[in-house]
Amino acid sequence: MIEIQNLTKRFGAVTAVRELNLSAGRGEVLGVLGPNGAGKSTTMKMLTGYLAPDSGTARICDHDIQTDALAAQRMFGYLPEGAPAYGDMTPREFLAFIASVRGLAKTDAAAKAASACELGAVLDRPIETLSKGFRRRVGLAQAILHNPPVLILDEPTDGLDPNQKHAVRELIRTMAAEKTIIISTHILEEVEAVCSRAVIMDHGVIVADATPAELASRAPSGRLDDVFRAMTTGDRAA
Repeated sequence: MIEIQNLTKRFGAVTAVRELNLSAGRGEVLGVLGPNGAGKSTTMKMLTGYLAPDSGTARICDHDIQTDALAAQRMFGYLPEGAPAYGDMTPREFLAFIASVRGLAKTDAAAKAASACELGAVLDRPIETLSKGFRRRVGLAQAILHNPPVLILDEPTDGLDPNQKHAVRELIRTMAAEKTIIISTHILEEVEAVCSRAVIMDHGVIVADATPAELASRAPSGRLDDVFRAMTTGDRAA
């Protein structure tokens, strides 16, 4: 459902993503790991059409994100870095607005998404007054509102407390069987908790691609964090 071929993006003299090849199918939760500057968010932005690549292609449900953008964008929900939203709106108003833009029944779609993300306590408070965790959950609600077959989530539990993280991970696990989900994260615990597969990026390229358990087994300690550290510090024999 997601296919990336030879995707490349440069910012001046810096190559943020270099000839990236990656695919993911239905029922797969793919974790994209990497340190700051590895190219994770840049990859997400190109995959969703928010950033044009210098070369290469990305397809979602057989729709090219550049040449068939509208069809591709109907197929995914996107939680971007920072979860931007209209601060003067309440979550209820914001989700109803997103539902309207997508041509859905405002009340039904918004209510289902709000319930799934446990927003009941803050539905009528301005988004700009909410905690970072609740703003993140509003962003997740708009991503799942139209029940898309593909979810692209950039740091979905960033800013959430432990209970909120658990709830979001449970929601991801519940949706996983029927969707293709890509999660960009630096939280190794999250990969082990919800991902069926993980890739590690470093300096714009993929340096490892396996299940979390297979990756962890590459280190004598059996710990994913040790493999991550080795793969992103040049010692790739681990």
